[in-house]
Amino acid sequence: MDNKKAPKKAIVIALYAGEIMLKNGGETYRVEETMCYILRSLGVKHAESFVTPTGIFLSSDSPQDQNPYSIVKRIRNRKINLTAVSEVNSFSREMVAGKISMDEAMGRLKAIDRKAGYSRFLKAFAAGLLAASFTMLLGGSIKDFMPAFITSLAVQATVQPLGKNGFSFFLTNIAGGFVAAFMAVALAWLGMGNSIDKTIIGSIMTLVPGVAITNAIRDSISGDLMSGTARAAEALLIAVAIATGVGVGLQILTPIL
Repeated sequence: MDNKKAPKKAIVIALYAGEIMLKNGGETYRVEETMCYILRSLGVKHAESFVTPTGIFLSSDSPQDQNPYSIVKRIRNRKINLTAVSEVNSFSREMVAGKISMDEAMGRLKAIDRKAGYSRFLKAFAAGLLAASFTMLLGGSIKDFMPAFITSLAVQATVQPLGKNGFSFFLTNIAGGFVAAFMAVALAWLGMGNSIDKTIIGSIMTLVPGVAITNAIRDSISGDLMSGTARAAEALLIAVAIATGVGVGLQILTPIL
């Protein structure tokens, strides 16, 4: 490999690893540390990174001409896929141990990025079981189990296509909340279930931004106040969107009972 191109390729590899982690739910501090570890393993002595939930800023030195390389990456879409985060962590450890060469690194990262996750059917089915279980846990009766399961399936059938097609998380969660209210009221009208509120609460638990809240606390504790505040604001907006969707749905549909 051309030695003059090595620093550029190193920073591109590190940036790609950070991008995969950040867009799949990785914490800010973990993304920053991983990118710097990868750069140092590739012979870059000085590297600095600054990560926010929506962007990555990375710079490194160039041993050949003493001019630093800097690169910025905008993160527009985020999801939760902690398997990808774990695989990039393993990748960075192998890089540090010298088990992966620079020529092999990009191929490994592309394989991680392209790796298919769980199927939409499996995710929807798991979400349905989770929602039904939460409904029971929160005081619902056995008759509320199936309505909560069906309602959650409808919610997932709504939010998954919207998220995949680039709709904003705010509108997506409003739609999810509305569908939860609509289905709970409709199933109650059909004689299924005893408790509309328990059914709704259980079905929206799959939309609650638990990872965002956890990352906000973790980033704040580690001193990343900007990222912590941004993630907390994101979690708050998601909660407001869910509540708005449910509120509008109940306001419109409750009178039919």
